[in-house]
This record gives sequence, C-alpha cells and structure tokens, in this order.
Amino acid sequence: MKALIPAAGLGTRFLPATKAVPKEMLMVVNKPAIQYVVEEGFASGADEVVIINARNKKAIEEHFSPDTALVDTLNQRGKTAYAHAVEQAGSYAVRFVYQDEPLGLGHAIYCARDVVGDEPFYVLLGDVLVPDNAMLTRMKRVSEQHHNASVIAVMPVPDEEVSRFGIIGGTELSSDVWKIDSLVEKPALKDAPTHLAVFGRYLLTPCVMELLSHVKPGVGGEIQLTDALEALLREEEMYALVVDAREGFDTGTPESWLHTNNELYKRTFGK
Repeated sequence: MKALIPAAGLGTRFLPATKAVPKEMLMVVNKPAIQYVVEEGFASGADEVVIINARNKKAIEEHFSPDTALVDTLNQRGKTAYAHAVEQAGSYAVRFVYQDEPLGLGHAIYCARDVVGDEPFYVLLGDVLVPDNAMLTRMKRVSEQHHNASVIAVMPVPDEEVSRFGIIGGTELSSDVWKIDSLVEKPALKDAPTHLAVFGRYLLTPCVMELLSHVKPGVGGEIQLTDALEALLREEEMYALVVDAREGFDTGTPESWLHTNNELYKRTFGK
C-alpha cells in the first residue's frame, strides 16, 4: 500500500517565510514537519511513501536525499547525534511525483494515480502530525472489518469550529466508528449533521482515483477530494474512525504550528 503526502501547496499563511522555505520544511521541535508524516507512513505499513511535490520545492527532496559528505564531516567532528539525524533523513525510500499547477487536493492525489495503480492507498495531509504513528493502523483495522472499505479519520470539534471543516453525517456503530452517509464541506452550524470533522488521514479504495478523473473543478478552479468522496458514497460504503484531539496536531497556521511545537517539545523533552 502506498502512502501519499500532498506537499505542493504555496504555504500562503506562512509568507514571507515560505517564499524561500517550503512550509513542510519548517521545524517542529527537532525535525521538519514533513519528516514526521513520512515516518508515520512507513510505521503504518506503507511499502512506499509518495510525496506529491511542486518542482520549485527542492528543499524537500534534498532533505530526503543521502549526504555522505555531511555525515562524514559531522562524525569527524564528534557530532555523532547530528550525523545520525542527517543519515536517517536520507535513508527513507521516498518517491516524488509532481503537481505542476495548484489545482486542489483532489488533483494532487490524482497526480499519483500511476504510482498507486489498482490498490487501496493512504493519504496523509502534510500539515497534520500524528506522533504516535498509530492512527492509520487503526483505520486499516476498521477497513478490514468492513470488507476493505474506505475509512477517514474524524475528530469532534466545538460549535464555533464546525464551519471550518468538512463534516460527516451517518450512523454511529460504536464509540469510535461511524458508517458515513454524507459529507458536507464547511457547513453552517445549523446545517451540520454532526460535530465530527474530517481530520487529514484517509485510507481510500482505488475507486477514488477513477472518480477523481471525472470530478469537475469547483470554486477557484480546484478539483476537490471531498467531491470524489461524495461520489464514492453512491458506489461503496465508507466509514469513519473517531479520534481524540490528543492524537494529532495541526501545523497549518502560525498559531497552530506554535502550539504544536510547544506540545511536542514537552512530550519529547518532558518539560
């Protein structure tokens, strides 16, 4: 199974920093945000992690490339911990494909169609970090219990945040699993079927790729994954794993990035 990480976005909320440095390369405690996501993909049983990149974001590719000269220099200077960190980052078998135009999340995922082939696949949004690497494994278990159906992670949000997210509707099967019957993108509170917001982790069947090939551009000319998932509900069953807010961290805005750094620093160093 492949793990896809869309990373071709402009990082607008972090300008002017992201004019020169990809948002995905901003440090979270002691490594770039995207390294957490890559490590999660491999820890969850993916045989390959595929980053959908923009061609001008070479820093991401350089980060995951071996640099034996730097490693040797660091070792010679006795900086073995840094040498190990550099060597580890360059050891991950990451593949890159390219999204040449910023045409939406659905389009980014569709750019990896030839790599995915006719297999289910993970999608991990790069601005969401799951440090314990357990969420995708739990989603896979739910999928297997329901005839290998698609599963998305959802998280309860308060009233004031409902209109910021995609919200699911459906039937509660257990304390942490729902069968989905609707997806509503950023609804007003009065129109939201639940308070369960889509949370940046997906396990999708190959049918999604076929549906993405037919999705029409929406607002801003973008091809949205949500539109393909709504179409999928007419073809297949879909389930949601309800996760706790303590399991994942958002780095999509300067405020949430700072909060995530503070929280993970305390977890990492016990302070």
